[in-house]
Order: sequence, then C-alpha cells, then structure tokens
Amino acid sequence: MSALTEYFDSLRGRSIAVIGMGVSNMPLIRMLLRADLKVTVCDRQSREKAQEQVSELESLGAKLRLGEDYLEKLYKFDVIFRTPGISPNTPQIREAVERGAALTSEMELFFSVCPCRIVAVTGSDGKTTTTTIIAELLKAAGYNVYVGGNIGKPLLPHVPGMTQDDVAVLELSSFQLMTMQQSPHIAVFTNLSPNHLDYHHTMEEYTKAKMNIYYHQSAGDRAIFNFDNDVTRSMAKNAPAEVMLFSRRQGLEEGVYLRDGAIWLTNKMGSREVLPLSMIQLPGEHNIENYMAAIAAVDGLVPDKCVRAVARNFKGVEHRIELVRVLDGVRYYNDSIGTSPSRTRSGLMAFEQKVILIAGGYDKQIPFDELGADIIERVKLLILTGDTAEKIKLAVETVSGYQPGAPRIILAGGFEDAVKTARELAREGDVVLLSPACAAFDRFKNFVERGNTFKRIINEF
Repeated sequence: MSALTEYFDSLRGRSIAVIGMGVSNMPLIRMLLRADLKVTVCDRQSREKAQEQVSELESLGAKLRLGEDYLEKLYKFDVIFRTPGISPNTPQIREAVERGAALTSEMELFFSVCPCRIVAVTGSDGKTTTTTIIAELLKAAGYNVYVGGNIGKPLLPHVPGMTQDDVAVLELSSFQLMTMQQSPHIAVFTNLSPNHLDYHHTMEEYTKAKMNIYYHQSAGDRAIFNFDNDVTRSMAKNAPAEVMLFSRRQGLEEGVYLRDGAIWLTNKMGSREVLPLSMIQLPGEHNIENYMAAIAAVDGLVPDKCVRAVARNFKGVEHRIELVRVLDGVRYYNDSIGTSPSRTRSGLMAFEQKVILIAGGYDKQIPFDELGADIIERVKLLILTGDTAEKIKLAVETVSGYQPGAPRIILAGGFEDAVKTARELAREGDVVLLSPACAAFDRFKNFVERGNTFKRIINEF
C-alpha cells in the first residue's frame, strides 16, 4: 500500500473541509473525492463566479460552502486543508483547531507522502530563479525532476508515479511554510528582508514561518544559507542539519564564494572552481547569488561540467528582468516579480546605467526608505502608479541630500498611462524597467498578469 493510499484510508469516516478551490487545491480535492471521502469545499467566491469549478466538484460528490460566510462553523470538521492564502491565525481556523480539528495543507500532505528526495527553496527574493536553476542542473545530470510548490503545477497528483530515485524541487512561500511540520532533505534560504507584513503583521511571524524550511531537518540533511544576509547567517548557527554557506562578498573557509572571477566551492573534499562568472547569462549580482545557492544545493549530485553547460544556456525566468523589446534604441525590461523593495533594489543593481523606473502597486505595509536611497542613485526618471505611489514618492523625497528633479518623479493616472509615459520620455540608449517594489493586487490578479500587460503594451507600440 502506498503512503498516499494509506493516508486517504486514515481519513475514512472523518469530515474534511478544503478551504479554497484555486490552482493548488483543485487536484487535492479531486483526489480526496475519488478516494470516496466526505469533502466540503469552502471558498469566498460566489456560485456564479466559480460555476465551472462548482459543476465539476458537485458532479464528483463534493459539498460546497460559498460566499462571505464560507469560514463559518469550521469547528464542525475533523480535518481542514488550508489554502496558503488563508492565515492559520484566522479566528475561525484557530477556533476549529482549539476544538480539536487537524489543520494541514496540500503541501504538508505532499511532504508526508513523497517517495523521493525533496529540495526546497525559500527567501524573500530569488526563490523562483534559484529553484529553476536547481531543477535545470539536476535535469542536466540525468535526474527525473518534478518542479512545484509556489511555481509550476501541484505535484500531489504525480506522487503515484514518483520513484525514490527522482527529485522534487520546490519553491516554498512563507504562507506555505507557516504550519509545516516537516522540512526538505536539502533546504535553501536565499535571504530575508521585510515582506508580506500585510499577511503576517509582524516580522517575527514572517521569520518564524520561513525557518520551517530547515527547522525540522535531521543531521543527514543539508541547509544552505546566505552568509551576506545578517538574519540568515545567524540562523545557520542553530540549524540541525549539515550547513553550507554562500557569500558573494567575502571568501569562506568552507562553502561557496567568489574568487578570481569565478564561483568556487570548498568542502571536506577540498576546493575547486565550479563556474566562471563569464558563463552566466543572467544580468545582475543577485543572479550570481542565485547560482551560488543552487551550486551549494546540488554539490555531490551534479558534476561541475553540467553546471557550466546550464549557465551557458539558461536565459532566465519570465517576469524576472526579462528583456521585452528594443524599440528606437530603448530597452524595455519586465521585472514584474519585483514585488518587494529589496527585489526592486536588486533589479536596479543589474544595470550599470541609470534607468527609467516604473514602480508602485498594492501596499503590503513594507517601508520604502532604503529603496528611496537606491532610486536617487540609480534612477533618472521615476514613474509611479498604484496604491503606493505617494508612499514611494515620499520615501524618495525625504532621503537626505535629495534634490528636486534628481530623479524627476511623475505620478501616472494608471498602469497603462505609466507605460506610455515611459515610452514618450525615453530616448535612444535608455533602459525602461518595470519593477514595482509592490504586489500587483491593487490592479491585477497577480504579478504575472501585470507583467503580461506590460509586455502587451510595449509590443503594441
């Protein structure tokens, strides 16, 4: 009997609630229903707005609880699967747990039934690119790789076909990690800075959620930390697994570091040059860090020749400093993934020249003070839009030494207006960078929709 079948059998006779019928939960719901389990799906959407999912789930035997009261009386259920977008601190969920309900999630179930090695990546910035690089490195070395978590497709339906020789590579958000009771075999912590404080409310809660990526590891596992980030460096001291550090700023006696224009790795087996920086196709120092983290993750699994082959050919992930078009000598870059000030700061550092920056969006209650200083140094024209436009403007104007007009700041009426303003004011040789420093929820479904809208507008010029 497989671990998945055994788990489903353990749920027989128990009432199950699944909160959310989005992309990550729909495969889970289908699997639970096909296992002939009693499932109620709870979602804020109305029946009219979710008619396609409603029809499918009801045909499979699900009960539905839809609309504004979808979280009421959760305490009546024995098992609750939480969607990542709903905090476990939501009053109705806390009440249910206090009354004895078991709280879990699709990702927690995957961890408990996955038969193969799991490599997982978290951090405030760089998660997706690092996850993708790790997956590409493992594929180049001949592994059968499954990519999922916060990117790609849910992996739970693939569990029956997985073997112990495969590798699952996951990107994990703080939302997913918040209630995790297991950690991956190889954990990568790229960095940590304030983010998602609209959800977590405190930096302490955000940090504690992220720590679950390594907290439950054992001595035979591996945890990788960014030595250059004060928070992650301090975390490494208390990790239960084997620790490997990486640093772009200084040499390390043991770990991954820069030396003579290349990435080097030193471990118990000795020191070696793994990857000349000249082979990396992705712009920006943050992408050097992403490669360093990935190299630490696959050490002992992937030959260095595979690392070099991937670096020569990997051009990056969509919406991450993605060159959209060169028009009249102006380069337009889509960095819609820049959903935090630290991410946008990294985007600005990727260019040697001052750029025309389009920024602003949904307010996650994160300060823009440090970003303001970088904008003065690296931006020639700042075009702001969205809910945070005034906050970013104020952060720039209150930087010590700010001179009006350096950079010039324009408040655009809307997103399309902001892009068209950049087009009108850009001159040959300029770089126009969309890197909002904010989430997209004030105007868009997500950062992908925002990035695709930017690309559509640019390509219609």
